[in-house]
Amino acid sequence: MASFFGKPDPRRCAAAVMMLLLGAVTMAGAAVAQGSAPAEMKTSAKQAILLDATTGAVLFQHNADELAPPASMSKLMTLAVVFRALKEGRIKLEDEYLFSVNAWRTGGAPSGTSAMFVPVNTREKLDEMLKGIIIQSGNDACIAIAEGMAGSEAAFAKMMTDEARRLGLPKSTFRNSTGLHDPEHLMTVRELALLARHIMQAYPEHYPLFAEREFRYRKHRFFNRNPLLPLDLGVDGLKTGYIKEAGYGIVASAKQDGRRIILAINGMESANDRKSEAVRLLEWGFKGFGEFKLFDPEDVVGRARVWGGDRMFVPLIGGNDINVLLPKAQSGQRLQAQIIYNSPLKAPIKKGDVVAKLRVTTASQSVNVVDLKAGEDVPEAGTMRRGLDTLAHMAFGWVLK
Repeated sequence: MASFFGKPDPRRCAAAVMMLLLGAVTMAGAAVAQGSAPAEMKTSAKQAILLDATTGAVLFQHNADELAPPASMSKLMTLAVVFRALKEGRIKLEDEYLFSVNAWRTGGAPSGTSAMFVPVNTREKLDEMLKGIIIQSGNDACIAIAEGMAGSEAAFAKMMTDEARRLGLPKSTFRNSTGLHDPEHLMTVRELALLARHIMQAYPEHYPLFAEREFRYRKHRFFNRNPLLPLDLGVDGLKTGYIKEAGYGIVASAKQDGRRIILAINGMESANDRKSEAVRLLEWGFKGFGEFKLFDPEDVVGRARVWGGDRMFVPLIGGNDINVLLPKAQSGQRLQAQIIYNSPLKAPIKKGDVVAKLRVTTASQSVNVVDLKAGEDVPEAGTMRRGLDTLAHMAFGWVLK
């Protein structure tokens, strides 16, 4: 299946491009009179993306697929590996991990980096270490977990990269558990935002840790490094990052009036710039978009080619109302819609099967992707019809998957 978060791969999908829905565009234009957000958004971040957490719709993107050092934001993948192991019962919150000389020296007190300050050659419970990573961004805790779970930090970093591929994140590569600089330790803001979304959806039992304001450990009192938590924005996570090679970044999630948005930015010049830009983008995301209906449940959106069926095409429907998030202020905006599917579809197909995606893009590059379902049954055809279909596909250069 083609990726629906980036550009569709023309070698692996069929796409029908249509100009759609004057009614929805008119509705969006009418919102201008209500004093909504500016038509175009620009950012001072080197890389940025804004997602709707529920639908995955891209509200805004700028260099979102550009690889860059993620700094401590990559600790989200460290945590994702740990959370998965907890969920599968391979480790427990009561497990204790040794803070080796390497963990202490590389990520602890002598390192001069963010640390939990666990004494060298002592053990600490995973429960406490997770707070040390999430709230204090403790590099020593990350290294101790990596060594305890995988035997070495390098082996754990491979687990992180493997987990990224399992989650459908093709670009991220990890060389350590901390985000300390390595020229091959890289992520995109798109993959950071998708990772944050995965953590919230897959591990809701652990997500409240990201909203905790402080953590007391031994003689230390650590305050959450997320500068957005105290603000009246509905922010309840996730992670900041800074190294000189990347600048300042943040992955944040906020909820207002039942709607959740995820933000990832990187490459800001200062902590203050990071904070103000994150606030500006989040506020724009909440105020500048509205939900509009494009199709009723049984409306035929398009057709998809079928191989080996008793008919050549199957109609595509939403099955439910097809609603998308569109910028309110872009009066008269042009929408491009693509129907994306692995071509050809193989019979038999049952009515209601999800067989395609509808990708709706605005001029400002906001992107919605919704499922399309088969509008009717397509039974498998006989041997002769399947043979003719195969010849037709070969003649047109289509490859059966």
